[in-house]
Amino acid sequence: MSTSFRRKVAAVTFAVLGLSLAGGGIAIAQPSAKAPQETVQPARGTNSQPPVSAESARLAKAALKANAATPLVATNVYTVVNSNGTKARGTGTVVKYGVGEYEVIFGYNVSAGAFLATLSLSGSCCIPPGGEVSVAPRLLTPNAVFVQTRNSAGVPANLGFTLLTHTP
Repeated sequence: MSTSFRRKVAAVTFAVLGLSLAGGGIAIAQPSAKAPQETVQPARGTNSQPPVSAESARLAKAALKANAATPLVATNVYTVVNSNGTKARGTGTVVKYGVGEYEVIFGYNVSAGAFLATLSLSGSCCIPPGGEVSVAPRLLTPNAVFVQTRNSAGVPANLGFTLLTHTP
């Protein structure tokens, strides 16, 4: 399969996904070009990420090491996460930090990727509760994405979500 055809397939896939999720509340995050001294972990607050735990750092390093020889072209992967932080299906390892705070760790660098998330339920029944979901590259962990969920009032809440990542 040619590279241009793969890119077209990826573009069409994202266009269809974007149109189908438009009413469900989509968050898109891309890393900004910051100097290395500006990537220091921020002070804890309502809009900041929790510090990387020792277990999370160990999992991230092990995942990178396990897939070190895997050559990647463009990659699209998804992860469906239950409200309690368990992975229902998809790719990656999920770490739950606190109320509405999740980290999804992959076996390759995703820091230059794009991330989409929407609130969801892992089963085939029902409509997920209303709320908000935000995604961002995980600070100090190039192979992870940080996800934060909130209820409709903007208060952190444990809600299930689907995360889609695209890495160039």
